[in-house]
Amino acid sequence: MSDVKYIGEACKIAKKYFKVIGLEVYPMNTDEYAYLHECGADYVTVFQETYDSDKYETLHLAGHKRVFPYRANAQERAIRGGMRGVGFAALLGLSDFRKDALATGYHAYLLQRKYPHAEIAFSCPRLRPIINNDKINPKDVHDTQLLQVITAYRIFMPFASITISTRECERVRNNVIKIAATKISAGVSVGIGEHIENGEHVGDAQFEISDGRNVDEVYQAIIEQGLQPVMSDYIYV
Repeated sequence: MSDVKYIGEACKIAKKYFKVIGLEVYPMNTDEYAYLHECGADYVTVFQETYDSDKYETLHLAGHKRVFPYRANAQERAIRGGMRGVGFAALLGLSDFRKDALATGYHAYLLQRKYPHAEIAFSCPRLRPIINNDKINPKDVHDTQLLQVITAYRIFMPFASITISTRECERVRNNVIKIAATKISAGVSVGIGEHIENGEHVGDAQFEISDGRNVDEVYQAIIEQGLQPVMSDYIYV
């Protein structure tokens, strides 16, 4: 329901408080990404969800989101619009997770070849219980298989950043940061309006969170793993 101008105004406000502003919104045109970059955004993540075009058609029934190539080319349009970096992800479990992981990695690789200045990032979410998922029929991706995907990304693209989601439990996340992940979230809310204090109209959560630790708890856990927590991944000089 939010148009590009509204998102741009939000970026201008966020710029006053944050060094880095990333967007995870519906796919846009190059000129729209350029406008949002002018407003302060410098990073765009697009979840393709699945690279299986037949499965994709059954999940997206209306709007620009339904057009598979338009969504798949969103990261390139973002880079052409001036964004510093772009993120890639398939929602593992919607279709054959091995094929989706391969397609995600190859998609990112091709853009890195074409735009070597752009920062490349991966997210590795597994399908978790969600509202009205009777039509999705998830294909299980177990811990070992998830770790295979993450380490394959790291070997294939050693300089890409890898985010480990709060969809995963504390045990998995604590171990993955020692192996391949470079970004870890904390204190996340996945329902519309959940960050508003005393909000009366809170939407359904997108999925279930498994790791409910707050920022301080995750920060301390990183130190206990013998690693250095860094709160800002990019500083403009």
